[in-house]
This record gives sequence, C-alpha cells and structure tokens, in this order.
Amino acid sequence: MIGSLTLDQLRVLVAIEETGSFSAAGRRLRRVQSAISHTVQALETAQGIDLFDRSGRVPRFTEAGRVLASQARQVLRQAEAFERAAKSMATGLEPELSLAVDSFVPTGPLIRGLAGLQAQHPDLTVTLFTEGMGAAERRVSEGSATLGLCVLLPSMNQDLQASALTEVTLVPVVSSTHALARETRALTRDILAEHVQLILTDPLQRPGPSFSVVSPRIWRFVEIARRLEFLLAGFGWGTMPLHLVQQHLEAGRLVRLPIDDPGLLPGSIGLFAIHQRQRPLGVGARWLLAELQRQRWFD
Repeated sequence: MIGSLTLDQLRVLVAIEETGSFSAAGRRLRRVQSAISHTVQALETAQGIDLFDRSGRVPRFTEAGRVLASQARQVLRQAEAFERAAKSMATGLEPELSLAVDSFVPTGPLIRGLAGLQAQHPDLTVTLFTEGMGAAERRVSEGSATLGLCVLLPSMNQDLQASALTEVTLVPVVSSTHALARETRALTRDILAEHVQLILTDPLQRPGPSFSVVSPRIWRFVEIARRLEFLLAGFGWGTMPLHLVQQHLEAGRLVRLPIDDPGLLPGSIGLFAIHQRQRPLGVGARWLLAELQRQRWFD
C-alpha cells in the first residue's frame, strides 16, 4: 500500500482500461462485477477524483481516468521489476554491474557477451565505461567499476585478480601515402627513428606508458580511434591491433611494415578481465566473465 493507494486498485483500473468494461475486467481478474465497482469507488474516494463518467448506461473513462490508468500501468510494471530484482538479488545477483573496457578489446565478442547477459539477467542494471589505456584498470582499482576488460600494464595493481581472455595480434602500419610505405631499405631502428611515431599513452601518468618507442619524434594519443585517423592521414607510423586495421590493410589504405625484429615490436598482447581480489564477483559478473572466456574472439 502507498498511503491509501494499493497495487490491487491499480490492477483493477488497468484491467478495465484493457478489457473495456467492469464486467470484462471482473472475468479477467476472476471477481464479481460488484467487487470491481467497489474497488473503483474506493480508489476514487481515496484520491478525490472521478475516474469514470457514469451518466450513461456504461461507465466511461474520464480524461483524468485515462491518464491515471496509463500511469497505473507504469507503476505496476515498476512493481513487477522490483519483485523480480529482489528475487534475483536474494540468489546472489548484484544490484548493478559496472564494466570498464579499454580500446584494445574487440567490440563483437563484447556485444555478444552483453547481449547474452541481458537475456540471462534482464533486470540487472549494467553500466558501461569505454576507456583509454590504463583507465579501465584504474576504475577497477578505485572501485568505480566491478569488472575491467583491458591490457595489463607492467605496473598493474597487485590487489587485482586477472583472468586471461585472448591474445591480440599487433602489427606495425603506415599509410600507403607515407614515405615508409615506399622505403626500399631494411626497416631498422635507425630508419624508423627518422619518422614520427604515433603511440598510445595514459594521460594520468607522466610521461605515460608506451610500447616499443624508437623515434625521438612522438605524437601521443589517448584514443586509439583518433590515432588510427592520423595513421590513415599519413602523419606517422605506429603499432595497431590487427582487428582494427585489417579492413584498411585489405583496402590498401594502410601498409604493414616489414619489421623483422622481435625485440623491437611485440607480436601480440594479452587481454584480461580484472576485478578486485577482496571484492568477490556477483552472479552477473561471473556469468559474463565465463561467457567472455567461451567467446571466439577472432575468426
């Protein structure tokens, strides 16, 4: 009961609106018509408003009655969602799942995992943060995200638990219009150092972590998508996840640099799901983690 208002009164009002009459509402709710009429009269008296025009043979909704019937339907939906959420939480489902995802994580498997989570736990509130380098780990560490999907940096917080998801292939690329795309000499460190290198960096760390920097001329980017735009525009060379540049390589917009130096560039980098060791995952987070580990990340 909310003051003098009850959910049963709202169910009766909605049943009348949906079925078209007091008698039809009574049949749906398995009550005699007089009980339906009594409930409506009690609702009108308690709220001090006429919900029906009774001047004719059949009661008709007043304008106010139609508006309040629509609001009653919304209240009933919220009440049902409240009950479902309470039952789910009683079984261990967390009230909310916050997820921080860095830019190296492929979108397709993440979307499939979240779609499955939504189908499995439709009343679980999910908050998603898309982040640059280092930010997903930082959110999990500070507690603003329950689960992080990210590349692990060497300075990873030791209070975090990491679960492997997949390996991302990294490739050195440059625009097909860039001088390096036409270079005939072997691409040694000295040759690469002659050109601007575009790297990712964590904006909150100085000078910021970076992978395999060989050039004295560096342009730092927080967003991997923006760095890709500058690569395509021919401003420099850089190492990118293969899944993000594959279509550009196939279309000839980018060229893969033939660098044969394992010590210069990593061939791949691991993606992990992380969470606080002292903060056990709830039912929803455990389901999503297991689903992501089952995913086929690359075709």
